Amino acid sequence: MTRILAIDDSPTIRSLVARALRGAGFEVYLAADGVEGVGTLMDADPALIITDVNMPRMDGFGVIEAVRASKSHADVPILVLTTESGDDLKARARSAGATGWLVKPFEDDRLIAVIHRVLGR
Repeated sequence: MTRILAIDDSPTIRSLVARALRGAGFEVYLAADGVEGVGTLMDADPALIITDVNMPRMDGFGVIEAVRASKSHADVPILVLTTESGDDLKARARSAGATGWLVKPFEDDRLIAVIHRVLGR
C-alpha cells in the first residue's frame, strides 16, 4: 500500500485529506506541523508528502528544505496544499524543491488525480 505523509496544523484539513486519501486506497500518516512531520519521516517512509505552508514551529518551506536535505527521502515528491496562491510563494516552494502546488479548498478527485500523476500512475 502506498504511504502518504500529510502535514497540516488544521485538524479539519488533516481529517479531510486523510478521508480522501484512505478512500482512494492510500495508507496515511498525519502530522500537525513541520517539526512533527519531519520527525515522522523515517517511520512513515512515504512515497509522497503533502504539506501546508503556514504552520507553527516549522512551516512548509522548512519541511521541503528538510526533506530535500535528508539522505533517506530527498527524492520523495512533495505537494504543497495551502490557502496561499501568490506567485512569489509558489516560486519559493519550487526553488526549495516542491513538486506541485494545490490551493485549498480542494476537491477529493482532483487531489487524488494529482497524486496519481505525481506518482506516475
